[in-house]
Amino acid sequence: MPQQAWGPERERQYEHIKRQAEERGSSTERAEELAARTVNKERAQQGEAEQRSKTATEDISPQRRGGLRSGNRAGPQGRTKQQLYDDARRAGVRGRSTMTKAQLENALGEKA
Repeated sequence: MPQQAWGPERERQYEHIKRQAEERGSSTERAEELAARTVNKERAQQGEAEQRSKTATEDISPQRRGGLRSGNRAGPQGRTKQQLYDDARRAGVRGRSTMTKAQLENALGEKA
């Protein structure tokens, strides 16, 4: 575990996420990164972290995002329309407010 101010509950969460990522074929390094990012974001959303980014606190939870993007169900996967819209705004894409998700992906040069 990285040197963090985590309690026992977050430690168990970190180890669980790391183990799952490794079972899915991620390298140990990648699994540790995913677990740490997930736990840190959860801590920020719960108000447990001293430092937290606006993205961490206003975005959907990692668990919800994982469920939305899971390959175990039919339907759209990948980034949400809101995330694409926010990136388009930062990139200065004109007409973004009337664009569909596919149009936003196209404008940002992502897969449609």
